[in-house]
Amino acid sequence: MRARIDQAVLYLHHQDVPPYKKAGSLVRNSYFWALRSIADRAGYHQDWEFSESVWIALGRLLMAFARSGYLGYRETLLEFVDGEEIPPPFTLTATWIDEPDWQAERPSPRG
Repeated sequence: MRARIDQAVLYLHHQDVPPYKKAGSLVRNSYFWALRSIADRAGYHQDWEFSESVWIALGRLLMAFARSGYLGYRETLLEFVDGEEIPPPFTLTATWIDEPDWQAERPSPRG
C-alpha cells in the first residue's frame, strides 16, 4: 500500500486500502475493519489517515496480517517513495519504491 507521511500523519493511498465486500473473504474483511477501526479518517475514495499515536498498533496489525499468509504481499506492506524516512514502527512492514511507481495509477481493489 502506498504510504506517505505529512505532519505526523500517515496517509494510505485510497486505491490501495483493502475493500470491504459483503460476500468477501472473512480475513480480508477483518483486515478492512481492523485498519478502519484505528484510522483517524477512512473516507470512500479518500486517503486513509493514521495519527502518530496509532503507528505502533498499525505496525503490529500489518505484521499480524502479513504473517497470516492469507493476504497478498502488497496488501500488508507500506510503500514509501525511495529515500523517504521509514518510521521505526514500520521498519518490518515497509519498503521503498521509485517515485514513478508510487505515483502510477493502480487498478482499484474494489472491483
